[in-house]
Amino acid sequence: MRHVLVVGNGPAAHRLVERLRERGFAGWITVLGAEPRPAYNRALLGSVLDGTVRAAELELPELNADVRLGVEATRIDRRMRRVHTSSGTEFSYDELVLATGARPSTPDVPGLRGRAVTTLRGPLDCARVARLRSHVVVLGGGVLGVETACSLLRRGVRTTLVHARPWLMERHLDAVAGRLLAERLEALGVRTVLGRAAAGFGDGGLVLDDGTHVSTGGVIVCTGIRPNIELAEPGGVAARRGILVDDRMRTSDPHVHAIGDCAEHDGVTAGRLGPAWDQAEALAGQLTGTDARYGGGASIVRLRTRHIDLAALNTAMPSDNTDVITLTDGDGARYARLAVRDDRVVEANIVGLPRAISNLTQLHRRDLPLPRERFHLLLGETPPSGAGPTEVPGNALVCRCNNVTRQTLLQACRRGARDVDSLARMTRVTTGCGACVDDVRRICAQEGVAPT
Repeated sequence: MRHVLVVGNGPAAHRLVERLRERGFAGWITVLGAEPRPAYNRALLGSVLDGTVRAAELELPELNADVRLGVEATRIDRRMRRVHTSSGTEFSYDELVLATGARPSTPDVPGLRGRAVTTLRGPLDCARVARLRSHVVVLGGGVLGVETACSLLRRGVRTTLVHARPWLMERHLDAVAGRLLAERLEALGVRTVLGRAAAGFGDGGLVLDDGTHVSTGGVIVCTGIRPNIELAEPGGVAARRGILVDDRMRTSDPHVHAIGDCAEHDGVTAGRLGPAWDQAEALAGQLTGTDARYGGGASIVRLRTRHIDLAALNTAMPSDNTDVITLTDGDGARYARLAVRDDRVVEANIVGLPRAISNLTQLHRRDLPLPRERFHLLLGETPPSGAGPTEVPGNALVCRCNNVTRQTLLQACRRGARDVDSLARMTRVTTGCGACVDDVRRICAQEGVAPT
């Protein structure tokens, strides 16, 4: 029997093992997890931080595999196809999967260490942040930084968000959308400081590069991640920023694969759940005899907060030869910019238009063409034919992260689910990347339960 050895026990590894078994893989699967605790959904840490999800709810379902917790892989012997571990135990493999994830990338700033400084990568970090009662600074205005600031706001903690770039979430948003996001955060109570980098920390505050002193009781660092490639390089597996993989998720060794935050595909290390799911899906196909490929895929970025309606969509397609549609209202509170190619959205920034976000997210996720009346679509006046969940058959996926179908949601409603939160607790819908939340709200409305 073939033996698949998976190094890493995060969401990407967990998804791969689930998909292998669903596809009928009957061989041995061993999972080595360096952490002593079972696999958990890191994407929900912000919800633990704001108190809407208990830490115990992060845990992922048990796998049909030999899972070894607290076992750290230390060396790959590719010639003998064996992995050595910190306990002295060696594991042989036919196929090796590196799903080693990433760690926080902390800027080299004097004083930015110690008990008052933390990152947000695990449940223990949430517990440390929960002890910060006074003014907190979030350093970094990417997706994680913005979501963390919103979680602190929900806890009632006074928060300042400091970002070195001219606008927030610059990897996903254009300047207009980034500015609107900052304005919305300010209106909610989060102070934003843009275009300023941290220069030092101490004496009860963070010092910025222009000399400004921001008084704070603690700093949460959200300045990106660094893929864990230390196991790959000494073992002769090619890596740059991440472990290099092709469309089949193969590394430079055809019997060694990489998925998730540690993998680099076409120069990109994704750092988000959606691409990790797609990579796990492609590799599961490869390991079970299907020539599945990962092509970069469509990316949907949604903020995990009810206070801000924002989405950024893009694909791996080249963005040239596109038509650009822009919508901005008079007071500047709503904004949309779409890049359209062959009647399909290849890139989009949408702020303050919840129905447009819902419609366009569904079209983008299902690779459906835009309707002719595109401005009506943006204004939410004409839902696209065939794009809403009411037209989706019962066995169609609503939440691809947790494999939840429309029929599963309808059954949960009949068992007493009364809103999105109760559906999430019963089915885990919306607890992955969050892109399905609008579909779930529409199903709630259709079934006569609270779409909140």
